[in-house]
Amino acid sequence: MKIVQKIALTLGAALLAGAAFAQAPRAGGSLNLIVNPEPPGINLGLAKLGPSSFVGSKIYEGLISLTPKLEPIPRLAQSWTISPDGKVYTFKLRPGVKWHDGKPFTSADVLFSFKDYLPVTFARTKLIMEQVASIVAPDDLTVVFTLKQPYPAFMYIFEVVGGTIMPKHLYEGVTDYRTTQVNNTIVGTGPFKMGEWRRGSFIKLVKNTDYWEKGKPHLDNLFFHIVPDAVGRSIAFESGKVDAIRAGDVENFEIARLAAAPGVSLTKAGWEFLQPVGFLNMNLRNKPLGDLRFRQAIAHAIDRNFIIKNIFSTFGEPVHGAFPPGYAFRDASVETKYPYDPARAKALLDEMGLKPGADGTRVSLRLLPLPYGETWQRLAEYTRERLNAVGIKTTIVATDVPGWFSRASSGDFDLAYNFVYLLGDPAIGVSQTYLSTNQLNRGTAANIDGYVNKEVDALLIKAEQETNKAERAKLYSQLQKTLSRELPILWTHQMIMPTVYRTKVKNLITTGQGMNENFADVWLDK
Repeated sequence: MKIVQKIALTLGAALLAGAAFAQAPRAGGSLNLIVNPEPPGINLGLAKLGPSSFVGSKIYEGLISLTPKLEPIPRLAQSWTISPDGKVYTFKLRPGVKWHDGKPFTSADVLFSFKDYLPVTFARTKLIMEQVASIVAPDDLTVVFTLKQPYPAFMYIFEVVGGTIMPKHLYEGVTDYRTTQVNNTIVGTGPFKMGEWRRGSFIKLVKNTDYWEKGKPHLDNLFFHIVPDAVGRSIAFESGKVDAIRAGDVENFEIARLAAAPGVSLTKAGWEFLQPVGFLNMNLRNKPLGDLRFRQAIAHAIDRNFIIKNIFSTFGEPVHGAFPPGYAFRDASVETKYPYDPARAKALLDEMGLKPGADGTRVSLRLLPLPYGETWQRLAEYTRERLNAVGIKTTIVATDVPGWFSRASSGDFDLAYNFVYLLGDPAIGVSQTYLSTNQLNRGTAANIDGYVNKEVDALLIKAEQETNKAERAKLYSQLQKTLSRELPILWTHQMIMPTVYRTKVKNLITTGQGMNENFADVWLDK
């Protein structure tokens, strides 16, 4: 007998029931937002960065979305079943869905996306699809994934960017999916269609009047304004030019002031799936970073509570391992904590034989700051000063986003500030960062530190295939104990990502995807 996980067509709407009873949505209007920085592209089959996802998620769709509790809800799939052994996933697709160019959406598009396109364009999809023995389509509205072994996190692949469904008919005859000009043709199934992209100014999306969910979207247009500097973005919100700002649009120290204005609200919701964690990458290939005592010295030299309070303006929570508060299978009892203790840091360096020279320098390192605004620059400067204070001379190597990505993903750094999205389940968000086989030139969502521990590899692989939740918890507890003790990465804080918006904007954040949801339910109370 099958374990059935069927979701009614109305479940997504039920999330909004309370609001709907209180006040019926109004149709019409334009929602003005900021996209920062300007994305290189918005084809979600190819473009992976945050700005691309923010815009593209209104155009392209996957099979499912997720509630704030990370329970799957229907999108292009209207129901699904999972076999008792956890190896066969059968999806019933929504009938009558059309691509923006009028062509019908069918199971052929799903097969093309997961068998051909996405494994080529998105490394994370390729990694997860290695779990799949076969994908077949018995008919136009059914797709069956059969796994090689159980993989409880498999449903989440349909919600990560690598789960975007692409239009097969546009790619007939294409052999190189990465470079084809077809990628510039923006055709999805979502509630909004491509309108106009005026480079350096705005991206306009327009209502899809033929959207599969009748009566939606409520809005006529979405405008994503491109404002190069943080001060300008603050002014754009204050002046009323834009209706909402996301985390990162303005510096953290501006958020409380902007949120205090009349008719403005702040929410920390909408990051339940991504769950970003900030950390300091340490290139273990480079001496003396391969020595645990040196990494411990760095950990003791940096005050992470100061970072949260004074640099990120309280928008953060302490974290002492790979599993932050609220993350699946977290076991805080096994974590090793490294409190701020410069004297202990110096003692560890002395123990290693790294004595200070005449100028106080014991060793020199390069620090790659994350080029995402003043807050991250301040973090790099603070880190430089704290490390210099214990004799670790630190030079900041400034670069732009492409340069940072190139250096980090190729291992051309000693220290690098970064953050990672944990994506709902450790089999995805944790495995990618610590598996010894997932290292350089696989993007920055990889083990770029060069950490190699065969025990950790074995735990990750066993845990990602374990269907018994209690047994998975035990395996992940062992993993957390090892990682926290060995400190392959210095975790600085769990990032709290506020959204500030005008109260006239309704249903802005309703799912675990937050501002990366499709905005079909958003409306304006004029």
